[in-house]
Amino acid sequence: MKKLFIIFGLAAIQYTYCQDSLKATKAPEEAVVEKNPLDIGELKINLNPKGDKWLKFGISSQIWLRSIDNNPGTLVNGVPQDQTYDAGIRRMRLTIQSQLTPFYSIFLQMGINNQTFISGGGSGTGNNGAGKKAPFFFHDAYNELAIIPRNDFQTGKPNKNNVYIGAGLHSWNGVSRLTNASTTKMLAGDIPVFNFPAIEIADQFSRQFGVFVHGEFDRLNYRFSVNKPFATNLKPTVGGPAVDNNQSGKLSYSGYAFYQFFNKETTVTSFLPGNNLAAKKVLNVGAGFYSTKDGTQSQPTENVFESHDVNVFGADVYTELPVGNKNKEMGLTLYSVYYNYNYGPNYLRVSGLLNPGTPDPQFTGQRALEGAGNNRILMGTGNIWFSQVGFVLPKFSKILKVQPFFNYALKDMKALNQSGSYYDVGANFYLYGQNARIVVQYSSRPLYDLVSKTIFDRKGEFLLSLQIIL
Repeated sequence: MKKLFIIFGLAAIQYTYCQDSLKATKAPEEAVVEKNPLDIGELKINLNPKGDKWLKFGISSQIWLRSIDNNPGTLVNGVPQDQTYDAGIRRMRLTIQSQLTPFYSIFLQMGINNQTFISGGGSGTGNNGAGKKAPFFFHDAYNELAIIPRNDFQTGKPNKNNVYIGAGLHSWNGVSRLTNASTTKMLAGDIPVFNFPAIEIADQFSRQFGVFVHGEFDRLNYRFSVNKPFATNLKPTVGGPAVDNNQSGKLSYSGYAFYQFFNKETTVTSFLPGNNLAAKKVLNVGAGFYSTKDGTQSQPTENVFESHDVNVFGADVYTELPVGNKNKEMGLTLYSVYYNYNYGPNYLRVSGLLNPGTPDPQFTGQRALEGAGNNRILMGTGNIWFSQVGFVLPKFSKILKVQPFFNYALKDMKALNQSGSYYDVGANFYLYGQNARIVVQYSSRPLYDLVSKTIFDRKGEFLLSLQIIL
C-alpha cells in the first residue's frame, strides 16, 4: 500500500511535467489563444436576464484507499487481521442552491457518507449485503431570508453590515471555524471530527433542526442558532460515566463569531474553508459555544439518576499568508483551536472513520480501551488543542500545486489518566486549482489500556484520497 501512495504521487508529478513540455512545443499563435486550464467554471442556470435569480448545482466526491494498522483483537469480516487494506467513499454530495427572489433563497445538500466494502450499507449477504446500497439522505434543507443583504438590491453596492435569517435542517453551527468546516476545502485528508460536539448523537451529521441568524457587522462575522436536538435515550450504568440522554427535550443554543483583520470572507453558505491555497492574506480570530440543558445522564447510585448540561466552548485563529514572489504563488496556511468540553462526569466517546473491524471474542492479548479496528478516543469531558499547518510550494507547473501539511491534536480527557497526542502528516497534490485533489497522508494514534487508562501502544494508518469538486 505504501508503494501505491508513492506511485500515485510520482505519476501526478510526471503527468504535469509531460503536459508542460507538450505546451512548450506548441506554435506561438496556439499558446496565445489557449484557455486557462484552471477556469472550470460553475454549474449555474440564470432564471432571469438580470442574473439575480438563479439555480446552482454542486457535485463532490472523496474516494479513500487505505492501509490500516488495526487495534489488538480485531476481526475483519470474521477473520483476525492486524492490517487491513481498505477502499470506500468518504463523502459523495450533491448540492442545490437557489436564489428565487432578491430576498429569498433555498439550500439543499444530499448524498452518502462512509461506505466501504464492509460498512455503510446493509447487513448480511446478498444484494443488500454488508456495505452495499448506502443510504442517500438530506444533509441540509433550509430556507433563508435576507433582512439586510450583502449588496444593495437597487445600486448593487456592498452594504457594510448584513443580516440573514433562516430555518430548517442546517449547519450554521457554533463553537469554532472547524465546526463549520467546508469538506471540499480542507487542509488535510479529513477534518478531525471532534470539532462537531454532538456528531451523530444529538445531530444528523453535524446538523440540527432549528432557526438561525448570520451576517456581518463591519468586520465581525457572526452566526447564532436555536435548535431541537435529535433524541437520545442511553441508560447509564451504576457508578459509570455520563451517557447521551436528552429525554427531557431541552433546546440547544449555539453561536460563533470571528473578527477579520485583513481580507473579508463571503459566507453565502455556512461552510468555512480551511484552505484557499493562501491566495489572499487572511487573519481571523474567533470564539463560539454550544449548549443544551440535560443533554446527558449518569446513575451515581442504583435507581438514582442525574442529568447534566452539555457545554462546549471553542476559541481559534485562522490565517493564510502569501509568501515571497507573487509569481511563485507560495503561501502559508495555519489554524489553531482550543476546545473545552463538558458532557458530565467521565463522558468519553470512541470512534473510527470507516472502521472495518469488530472485536474478536477469542483474542487473549492486551486489548485497547478504544476497541477494534481503527477506533480512537474521539472526545469527551475535558480539553482538546488542535493545530494544523500547510505550505504551498513554489509554482513549477501550470496544472499542479503541491502543499505539504501537518496536523497535531493533544487530548486531555477527564476519564483517562494520560493525555494523548495524535498527528497526521502528508501532502496535497492539486490539479486544476481545488477542483481535483490527491492527498497522501499518514496518521498516528495512541492506544489506551482498559484498566490503567494510560497509553501502551500506537497504531498508524496510510491514506490515499482522491477528491473531485464541481
